Amino acid sequence: MSDTTSRSPYRVTFVCTGNICRSPMAEHVLRKYIEDEALMAIVDSSGTGGWHAGDAADRRTVRTLRRHGFTSDHAARKFQRGWFDDYDLVIALDAGHLRELRALARDEQDRDKIRLLRSFDPSAGPDLDVPDPYYEDDEAFEHVLDLVERAVPGILDEIRRGLKNAG
Repeated sequence: MSDTTSRSPYRVTFVCTGNICRSPMAEHVLRKYIEDEALMAIVDSSGTGGWHAGDAADRRTVRTLRRHGFTSDHAARKFQRGWFDDYDLVIALDAGHLRELRALARDEQDRDKIRLLRSFDPSAGPDLDVPDPYYEDDEAFEHVLDLVERAVPGILDEIRRGLKNAG
């Protein structure tokens, strides 16, 4: 009999610019799917910049999440270099975040943890950026939610593989 309670949970963080729009949306969407499947995983989010640290998610993010049945409780924070040790997967929302995270990575092991969100969506095509909806309307937030949900099955597969390999 194996003791699954002694295993560490698989840890995922999403990273966007200010941690108030895209990354908290992705966090809450994935969290619901993880809970629905009872996967041993933890998900959170952060930003490449710290100017919104402590702020709640953007009201349009909250509205979009709630409209689709997701939670939305959030406090923004800035990603820190030492956090690479705490995560199995660091998911960037666009190429700019990817570059910043790779520059922050201390070594190849850190860099190997970084992926673009849309790289988990086989139908994404060549443009893997999730556009920033901050200066847009509610429709842009709905589009971000759609892009996030399309990537979720691939992210869940990655989490399952990580849990299987750890066990």
